[in-house]
Amino acid sequence: MKAFLGIGLLGNGFVRAMISKGEQVQVWNRTVSKAKELEQYGAKAFDNIEDAVRDADMVHLALKDDATVDNALAKAEAGLKRGAIIADHTTTSVEGAKKRTEEWKSKGFYYQHAPVFMGPANALESTGHMLVSGNQDLIKKIESQLAAMTGKLVNFGEEVGKAAAMKLTGNLFLVGLNGALADTITFSHSLGISINELSQLFNQWNPGNSVPARLKRMTGDDFSDPSWRLEMARKDTGLFLKEAEQKGVSLHVIPGIATLMDEWIKKGHSKEDWTIIGKVE
Repeated sequence: MKAFLGIGLLGNGFVRAMISKGEQVQVWNRTVSKAKELEQYGAKAFDNIEDAVRDADMVHLALKDDATVDNALAKAEAGLKRGAIIADHTTTSVEGAKKRTEEWKSKGFYYQHAPVFMGPANALESTGHMLVSGNQDLIKKIESQLAAMTGKLVNFGEEVGKAAAMKLTGNLFLVGLNGALADTITFSHSLGISINELSQLFNQWNPGNSVPARLKRMTGDDFSDPSWRLEMARKDTGLFLKEAEQKGVSLHVIPGIATLMDEWIKKGHSKEDWTIIGKVE
């Protein structure tokens, strides 16, 4: 028996994929209706998080941040089966991942941070990348289950928190790339370069396989079907800045991107796809 806490864009796909493979899954979400929607596929939804985790050997989470993970686990603790494994796919801080690993070990449970590079479609199709690090005996025990959720499980060794660091580093690149394209679109627009001409350039000189598709999305008119919501990208950007401050290093592009994201959020676009920050008005 498995439990899944957090039925957002990723959680929905993960649960449906698990059920399609014959898994029994108990689900919970703060907005109960999102959990109830999965009952049509065979999930069992619970209003109470404590009941949702009861009898589950493995509890998966895909939530917003450190605070929501800590809050959810605290409320679920009384229902957790002794020795249960907690697999957290949330993008969190490095220190948060380390703290939870030790905290839940001391309580007789296993906490494994396993963040992902996956979109909603990947979660449903079980394709993409999942990152792990830490207790290698635990990882060996559950690697087949985690690998079944994604196309590739990447193990970064024994250092607790390394997977969280790698996830933040990867997301920093993604956020930086998105911001750089916004600058490129604005810059080219100011020089009288059309979108068709810009597309022609990148089709001939492609600095990355994702550039043509991302450019098309950023210059489109419809951002209503997000693969990564703007509000979630902004949350991760806050994590980058906090980690940098703690290490005493300066970031130059990211603060500007954070300001740009805040402007679009204030305009009411927090639930839309994050590429909206490149829209020329």
